[in-house]
Amino acid sequence: MGIIDIMKKIQKQIKEFCKENNLESPIEHRVLDLVSETGEISKEVLKMSNYGRKKLIPNEKIRLEIGDTFYSLITIANYFNVDLEEALKIVTQKYKDRINKKGSAGSN
Repeated sequence: MGIIDIMKKIQKQIKEFCKENNLESPIEHRVLDLVSETGEISKEVLKMSNYGRKKLIPNEKIRLEIGDTFYSLITIANYFNVDLEEALKIVTQKYKDRINKKGSAGSN
């Protein structure tokens, strides 16, 4: 099974999970949840490094926060019927073009 099939399968599983568990909600809530989960990743990185005072040592909590964020992103993609694999291809090409043109993936 290739990456394309895996991403499609993941998106389908999350869509079915939300439906089966009555977790469907307005898109505004989904977007706010994504921002909240991203903030939790940031907070965990700060805590793991004791706010920059020590070397960052990953822990299990960061894995869970990244999982929460990925789940939230998938629910948004599903709402808008965005094929994540295709979106990733487009963005990767955009970054390649920028690197080739400017020597950097940054937008400025």
